[in-house]
Amino acid sequence: MSSTLDTKINPANRHNLDYRAEAERLGRPVVPITDAHTHINGTKAAKLYAEVAELYGIGRVYSMTHLENVEAVRNILGDSLGLIAVPQFNAEDLLQAFTTEWLDRIEKFAELGCRICKFWSAPRAKDYAAELGEPDLMNIDSEWRRRAMQIAKECGMMFMTHIADPNTWFEAKYTDSEMYGTKPDQYDPLERMLDEHSEVPWIAAHMGGYPEDLEFLDGLLGRHSNLYLDTSATKWMVRELSKHSRDDLIEFLTKWDGRILFGSDIVTLDAHFDTEVDEMGDRGAQASSREQAFDLYASRYFALRTLWETDRKIESPIVDPDLHMVDPEQFDEDAAPMIQGKSIPGHLLSSIYRDAAANLLDKWHQSHL
Repeated sequence: MSSTLDTKINPANRHNLDYRAEAERLGRPVVPITDAHTHINGTKAAKLYAEVAELYGIGRVYSMTHLENVEAVRNILGDSLGLIAVPQFNAEDLLQAFTTEWLDRIEKFAELGCRICKFWSAPRAKDYAAELGEPDLMNIDSEWRRRAMQIAKECGMMFMTHIADPNTWFEAKYTDSEMYGTKPDQYDPLERMLDEHSEVPWIAAHMGGYPEDLEFLDGLLGRHSNLYLDTSATKWMVRELSKHSRDDLIEFLTKWDGRILFGSDIVTLDAHFDTEVDEMGDRGAQASSREQAFDLYASRYFALRTLWETDRKIESPIVDPDLHMVDPEQFDEDAAPMIQGKSIPGHLLSSIYRDAAANLLDKWHQSHL
């Protein structure tokens, strides 16, 4: 069984690919891509992200940039940057950050032109809430969430949410169902809120939290005409969407054409340049130099575009810890799943890459100036 320290594997580039050459190999996408789900922070990191975005054909990006970092990132990315409002997750007083301060920050984001408000309600949010002594605080239908939604609506914002995590996490991390609930349990409160705020578009991140089950997503989209999905969380998406047959995936994408948006969930930080890591031994650091940061960001676009555009079958260049977590006897710590390219037809690619976002996000923004 291999280990990171023994093999010195870069977890974003297991095969030592030249991601600049791979971008050239892929060529320009059928249309400039709108990435509807990122976290762009840090001035050095944002500049490097801009280089990666240009290489991989990203024309516009929506980011959960920290409020205090918006001006600096906007100076780098210019008009290509759209904002998604988020709380200050690194605040010293998290209870205040998720309650009174959050309500104020929504209005400040709105003043900067932000028209999307994120409500993070992943199962692990219950851990935050429990530590703060407010076990229901992070629920999508909690009192504080309802107050925040009302303010966001008054500010002309649509909603984004992260409502569930991979099946692998429910198998290995969320084994306490009394604490976290089952995976299907996550969706009843979401559906209630979709109905309560039916006049507002919702984007459910990470393929609605259920890329494993297209039939479930089909039912969810069918019941809620205000619901959209994004394809973010690259490791999760390439692992699970690769398992579906090409015919089944294309049938799903065709039926819900216009309601599936491209997303990557790329996170950029200046710490990716500055953290001292002994031969990539600290896996949590992700990157410790400019070139490793480049690989980290580029790997996500390489993997997603390979999935959507090509018929290549390759082992992912990105380490996927979920494999080892679920089955440590079969998979070592540096294991990765197969990416099975789906060769999505051009008209559907255009929709996922740009047109769905333009019809939803751009039109919403223009109508709420």
